[in-house]
Amino acid sequence: MYDIIEQHRIQDQILKERLETVLPEIMRETGTECWVIASREYNEDPMFPHIVPSMYPHARRMTILIFSMKDDVLDRISVSFPDQFLDRYYRHDFDRTKETQMQALARVLHELDPAKITLNISDSYAYTDGLSAGLYRVFMKELPGDLTSRFTSNDQAGIRLMETRTETELKYYPEVMDLALQIISDAFSPKVIHPGVTTCRDVMDFMIRRVNELGITTWFNPDIDLQNGTGMHGEETVIQKGDLLHCDFGIEYMNMRTDTQRLCYVRKDGETEAPEELRNALKRNNRFQDIVREQMKVGKTGNEVFLDSIAQGKAEGLRPVLYTHPLGLFGHSCGPIIGLWTDQNPIYPAGELIVHEHTSYALELSIIEYLEMYGRDTYIFTEESVVLVNDHVDFLCEGREHFFLI
Repeated sequence: MYDIIEQHRIQDQILKERLETVLPEIMRETGTECWVIASREYNEDPMFPHIVPSMYPHARRMTILIFSMKDDVLDRISVSFPDQFLDRYYRHDFDRTKETQMQALARVLHELDPAKITLNISDSYAYTDGLSAGLYRVFMKELPGDLTSRFTSNDQAGIRLMETRTETELKYYPEVMDLALQIISDAFSPKVIHPGVTTCRDVMDFMIRRVNELGITTWFNPDIDLQNGTGMHGEETVIQKGDLLHCDFGIEYMNMRTDTQRLCYVRKDGETEAPEELRNALKRNNRFQDIVREQMKVGKTGNEVFLDSIAQGKAEGLRPVLYTHPLGLFGHSCGPIIGLWTDQNPIYPAGELIVHEHTSYALELSIIEYLEMYGRDTYIFTEESVVLVNDHVDFLCEGREHFFLI
């Protein structure tokens, strides 16, 4: 792990790339001429932590940032209180001794004179719905009508900016994933799990404590459950020999999220590995992973990937369930949804978003297998953090071919 100063350095390098390399391309691609992102302290826009430096964790009273594309040149402007960290990335243009913040905003917008002014207001996507109702009312009340009449929204701009991974993110993402996998490996080990004694909740608590010791956070509480001949069980269930354990675990580290599901088999006396039918089930599950990877092509919609993957999986004799989602700056992140656990159908509108380059996903899915060892249908749950680069989906870590063993 990196110390906090080095983490800040890496995060700020990523920010520099996002603002200087990714942002101009996204504004051209989406036809965004002027984009105003405003936040109040402790009620920040979801985009806020990803467009400001690491030493600027909250809006100062009110932070107003403007992205303006004029004559194919991007200008980044801060109509906010001066700040030594923020002003390294944005041109400061507000003197509170001479004008109010709304007067400064009106002046800057009149100087830019865009045909449309994009605000983060959305009916469909949380990431692009960050302008609070209160701030919108302030804008409508205090800005002149010739500006408010130009207000518009643009979901694609926010989604594309947030879903696109920078080169530095792609460089460090495998290290973030390695950290998450280390915690899973420690949890699914004889140091933690003692058959007949340890509960699923005990393993969850270990993971929570380990995350806290490392000084990182999770974006959802770890989930541990198990399957055996009597069904699927969780939390207070005591782990026994012959059980199939499953974890769902995701960390936040340097503004990047992971999302991983791995399996662990608790060996019975005399067993040196998982039973053959269980190993075969994992191979079949991994085949479905590869089917989805093959179908995730740039230019396809999430719904097309979903339908084509399910069809191919069934054609190969699998009983597939698919619920892959974007991953990155958020856990359930910006970009196309590829099925839902609760709805195995095309999803609207998020499923109609298109797969793009330099993006990241949680390859989340399962197959249903009848296992003689349990005498029942069993879910083979897996989830791998992946990146899509050069129209190919690659895993951020190894080990998907194996069970953890107790």
